[in-house]
Amino acid sequence: MRILVVTAHPDDADFGAAGTIRTWVDEGHEVIYCLVTDGQAGGFDNTITRDQMAAIRRQEQTAAAKVLGVTELHFLGFPDGQVVANLDLRREISAIIRKVKPDRVLTQSPDRRYDRIYASHPDHLAVGEATLCAVYPDARNEFAFPELLSERGLAPHTATEVWIMGGPNPKQFVDITAVIDKKIEALLCHQSQHQDVEAMHHRVMQWAQTIGKAAGFAEGRLAEVFLVVDTA
Repeated sequence: MRILVVTAHPDDADFGAAGTIRTWVDEGHEVIYCLVTDGQAGGFDNTITRDQMAAIRRQEQTAAAKVLGVTELHFLGFPDGQVVANLDLRREISAIIRKVKPDRVLTQSPDRRYDRIYASHPDHLAVGEATLCAVYPDARNEFAFPELLSERGLAPHTATEVWIMGGPNPKQFVDITAVIDKKIEALLCHQSQHQDVEAMHHRVMQWAQTIGKAAGFAEGRLAEVFLVVDTA
């Protein structure tokens, strides 16, 4: 199976789905990343330019992906903090879907959560909405963005399911206990984003434990959770 992961920023996939991604890779699936922005508005260093931060974050994301067994990454270069679910974004995500030809797409939720507001960054919401629109109807419809075929040679493609992370009402639990070390290792690659590594580690472990309990897994098991949408 080919799986495309579409997120707004470097490190989004690692916080939300790194354990699941590593599990998929270990099962023999091919995982590819699409990063909508370079994350240039992130970090804490005001002594460097935003272009320098973008370059750092590309490097960090590439290293983190390698930890999980992901080696193909596509960076779309949209401006961090200014992402909107417009036709330009839908077209470019559709182009990646047509190029990669995934069976499954994993992305962020377009629905705001008021109990965990940090998961609902405006860029996350926009990327989730644009990705769902790209999966259906754009990428599969030869008459949507016809220039993708006529100018880029990208034929329509149908992805049959979408996994949504960070949104309300998730139901698909994945046990990540065996790969939690890889999730943490991937997150540590994003050095520019962590002022307190110990606090980050504690927060991630707490999330995973809470989700594991919600799943009904045995005591001490760790998990990630998603909403799965059939798009066949």
